[in-house]
Amino acid sequence: MSVAYELDIPSVKERVSPDEWEQRVNLAALYRLAAANGWDDMIFTHISARVPGPEHHFLINPYGMFFEEITASSLVKIDIDGNIIDDTEFSINPAGFTIHSAIHDAREDAKCVIHLHTNDGCAVAAQQEGLMPLTQHAMLIREDVAYHDFEGVALDLDERERLVADMGEKGSLLLRNHGTLTVGETCADAWLRMYYLERACTMQVKALAGNATINFPNEGVPEKTAGQGVAAFQGFLGDLAWPGLLRWLDRRDVSYRN
Repeated sequence: MSVAYELDIPSVKERVSPDEWEQRVNLAALYRLAAANGWDDMIFTHISARVPGPEHHFLINPYGMFFEEITASSLVKIDIDGNIIDDTEFSINPAGFTIHSAIHDAREDAKCVIHLHTNDGCAVAAQQEGLMPLTQHAMLIREDVAYHDFEGVALDLDERERLVADMGEKGSLLLRNHGTLTVGETCADAWLRMYYLERACTMQVKALAGNATINFPNEGVPEKTAGQGVAAFQGFLGDLAWPGLLRWLDRRDVSYRN
């Protein structure tokens, strides 16, 4: 039995535009992919996506649902002030609203925002040096990673200004002592950045735990590699990988499309 039927969530497909429905399906897919990779934190992190159109509405997870349960119809549509637009039995995570509304409001290109609390992402976010140039994965994205100091649980709306200023125009953010965050023009782009960031963090944790002398790349190589990664994370590789990721999900459970 699919998750949608278990939770008795009615489909909203006929009540939204085709563009919004496509965005809902893609965003629900992100939640399922995060869960499949073990990147979820029960109900305590969030992924959001801009609803196509002039209203600046965006979709976010219903507070209380696990990532593996999220469906296209269960996503909550809110405005930039946190007001819920459609009728729903669910609320939203206030900390999720603080972080995501800040970035969506400030960055026109940030149509999708992924925020996670993974073990390895949090571990690297707690290390003073942050993401180090230890692997190809890290070097491809390292120059596109910003940092924001921990200020407590993100419930204070005045933190949004500092968060946006710290992130600037970067595609990824390490929230010190907190977690990881990526943005993208599409769900595919945000996912690809997060995939590389999380894998780079895992590789760094393992390398530093190996009790061996670390081999750093030759001078100039991290910068060269970062330059090679710029175009890859702006649509090219995301567009290549995304259809395969959806096929991978569909072979396992298509209920995210409900």
